[in-house]
Amino acid sequence: MFVFSALSHILYQKRSPTSMISWMLSIFFLPYIVVPLYFLIGIRKREGKNKKEYVKFDYVCEHAPYELDDPRHAFQNLLQKNGMPPATKGNTFELITSGTEAYERMLKEIDQAQQSIDICTYVFEFDKMTKTILDTLTLKAKEGIKVRLLMDLVGSLGASFNQKGFKALKEAGGEVAFFTPILKRPFQNYINLRNHRKIYLFDQTTLLSGGMNLSNEYMGEADGTKRWEDLLYCLNGPSVYHFYHIFQNDWIYATKEEKNIDLKVEESCEGESRVQVVPSGPDIPTDALYEALLNAIYNAKKRIWIVTPYFVPDENMIQALVIAHHKGVDIKLITPKNSDHLLADMGRSAYMRELDEIGADVVLYEGEMLHAKAILFDDVGGMVGSVNFDNRSLFLNYEVVTFVYSPQFIESIEGWMNGLIDKSTRGMEKPSKLREALENVMKVFAPLL
Repeated sequence: MFVFSALSHILYQKRSPTSMISWMLSIFFLPYIVVPLYFLIGIRKREGKNKKEYVKFDYVCEHAPYELDDPRHAFQNLLQKNGMPPATKGNTFELITSGTEAYERMLKEIDQAQQSIDICTYVFEFDKMTKTILDTLTLKAKEGIKVRLLMDLVGSLGASFNQKGFKALKEAGGEVAFFTPILKRPFQNYINLRNHRKIYLFDQTTLLSGGMNLSNEYMGEADGTKRWEDLLYCLNGPSVYHFYHIFQNDWIYATKEEKNIDLKVEESCEGESRVQVVPSGPDIPTDALYEALLNAIYNAKKRIWIVTPYFVPDENMIQALVIAHHKGVDIKLITPKNSDHLLADMGRSAYMRELDEIGADVVLYEGEMLHAKAILFDDVGGMVGSVNFDNRSLFLNYEVVTFVYSPQFIESIEGWMNGLIDKSTRGMEKPSKLREALENVMKVFAPLL
C-alpha cells in the first residue's frame, strides 16, 4: 500500500524523468527503507495544512525604482515573468572575499544598528567567533534594539540541542528560533527541505549575504585559522526590501507569529548597481531560478564561469553547458579538488569528466575548502548567494541569490575568480575502471543527493 502511494505521488509530482527513475529504482531495490525516506525527504513543494506561505512581492512593488522590460537582459525579464521582483536601480554592492573582513563588517553593522537586527543562517556553531557575535547582539538587545536570530535546525543541530548559549540574548529581549523542528510532525514538516539562506539585515537598510554561515570556519579574527574560501557581500538600496520580506516570511513560518510586514522605505537611491533578488525553494511556486540559469547558459555569447563547492547538475543543465561550449562559449567550472562531502564528490565526477572530455575548462581549487557560490554571465552581470550548482539547492532547499548587473561587479567577481584559478590545477585524472563504474552508478542516484 505504502509502495503504491509513494509511486503514485512520484508520478503525480512535477519531476524530471531522471529524478523519477532514481526514486523508482531505489524503491524497487530497497522498498522498506526508501518508501519511508521518500515521504520524509522526497517531496519538493509544500502541501497540506502546514504548508509554508509562498513568498510574494506584489505589494512591495511601489516602494522601489524598478527597471522593467530591459531588452538587454533576457533572464532578468524571465525572472520577472515568474513572479520575482524586477531589478532595482540605485543600489550599492560590495563584494567581501576575506573571512576576517567579513567578520569585522558583521560586528560593525551590528554595532551601528539603531532599530533592528535580523539574522538568518543555515549553520550556527558555538565557538570563539559566535561568542563575540552573541555578546554583541546581547548588548544591542539591552539597548532596546529588536534582535531576531533564525537558524536552520539541521544545519545548526548542535546549537539546537544545547541552547544555553542563547540564554543571555533571550534574557536581554532578543528572539531565537529554529526553522522547522524535525521532532514535531516529522511526516508533515518535510525535514529534507532546509533553510539554506544567509540573510544578515540591519535596520532594514543594510544587508550582508552570500555563502558564509556563522562559525569560525567561515569568518573570524586574523588569528591564523585556516578558513574556508567563501564570499559575503554588502548591499544597500531598494533591493534590501526584498530580503526583509523573505526573512519575515521565514520568521513567521518558524515562530507562528502573526503576519506583520512593516517595510522601512529608503528614499535615497544613489548607488550605481542594478540588482535583482531571487529566492528559490518550496515557498516559490515555480522553478524561477532554475529557468533563469538554464536560459542564461543557452543565451551566453562569451562566457559562463561557475564557482560552486558541489557540482551535481541535472541532465538539462549539463546538456546546456555542453551546447554552449560547442558554440564557442568559454565554460569554466571552478570547484574544490576535494570537497567536504565524499558522496557529493562521487556524484559530481561523471558530470565533471563530461565537461573535461569536450574541452571545457574544469578548474580544481587546491586551497582550503571552496564554499563560495557565484556565476558570471558574459559581460552582462553575475549571480552570488547561497545556491550550489546541484539538485538540492536548485530544487529542495530554501535559498536566495542576488543577480547584479554592473561593470564594477563584473570587474570584482572576475578578479576574484582569476585569483582562485591561480591556486588551482586543471583537468580530471583518468579514473580506474572500478571508480568509473562507481561514478556512473552514482550518476543514476545523483538526483537523490
